[in-house]
Amino acid sequence: MAWSTRQLADLAGTTIKAVRHYHALGLLDEPRRTANGYKQYETAHLIRLLQIKRLSDLGLPLSQIATMNRADEVPDEAIRLIDAELAATIERLQRVRAELAVLLRHRAPIDVPRGFESVTPNLSDNDRAMILVYGQVLDESAMGELRELVSRRDPVDDEFDALPVDADEAVIQDLAERMAGPLAAAQAAFPVVADPARYSTHSAERTASTVSQAIGDLYHPAQIEVLRRAHAIATTGSAADPDPRRGAEPSRGATDGGAR
Repeated sequence: MAWSTRQLADLAGTTIKAVRHYHALGLLDEPRRTANGYKQYETAHLIRLLQIKRLSDLGLPLSQIATMNRADEVPDEAIRLIDAELAATIERLQRVRAELAVLLRHRAPIDVPRGFESVTPNLSDNDRAMILVYGQVLDESAMGELRELVSRRDPVDDEFDALPVDADEAVIQDLAERMAGPLAAAQAAFPVVADPARYSTHSAERTASTVSQAIGDLYHPAQIEVLRRAHAIATTGSAADPDPRRGAEPSRGATDGGAR
């Protein structure tokens, strides 16, 4: 008796698509065909398909199965490899579960970077987005400093977040002057604020352009002008800084001593 592709797949508990994929990879021999072109699978094909499925269920990659002649020829090294891969997977899943437990304990959003769960009440949506960006361009020590920095959120940060896009000159200048003090303190307390290039995981230029782009996309022009002026006042004593992007890194914390 011979089986069609569908019948073979049903017997093995798999799909027609999987059978065809195994053919394409050379894992399963092509069967003979009838005069009208229909495939005719035999017991040897079923056994081989069950072997492939068994090895795959154990975690062996299809690419490795392809290098073996038959399942009964699997060397001890392959079994040890599967065991090592499973151990690594278990360790990863346990780590993920531990991180999820921390997120639940602090009722933190799931996208908060590891280590920032306890400070999420201090983070606005834009703050959280910026922290994600910093995590891609700054090293672990810098992220540790930023974590400490955002835990010291200044009340003026709330005013910054609420600043309307059409804020007038007087409001912008007043807010910048009041943010300059916390920024200067942050620069003194946290080296990453004063010299983010030291902590870059990419080139200093890449880090600066990435963070500058993110700030430009996340904050409106009035907020960016406040950041520019606050940084200029904190570093030079004057808001007349010629470069509106200078000092926008590594975070809003680098410009106001708060959570950005």
